Amino acid sequence: MYILLALIAACVLGVIVHFAIPHRDVRGVALVPAVATAVAAAAYTLGQWAGLKESSFWLWLIALGGAVVVSALVGVVLTRVRHHGDAVRRAELGV
Repeated sequence: MYILLALIAACVLGVIVHFAIPHRDVRGVALVPAVATAVAAAAYTLGQWAGLKESSFWLWLIALGGAVVVSALVGVVLTRVRHHGDAVRRAELGV
């Protein structure tokens, strides 16, 4: 049941990360929160399988911290890839 709290918190943190990363107009609004939620789900599940209890600080840190870090990296990398692709396309078109 606590995994729902972790997933909701990760989604909210993903929204915050989405708005914190510049050039959010070139990414989908749901991309970064979805990545954060998926990472938190995987990390929470793996932490539970590793024997961490729901009240463990480390479980929550791994799940939510990992969600923030990975979603921020994905957002930054995809934004750079998009900008690079747009620049290449503009150069091909001669604009």
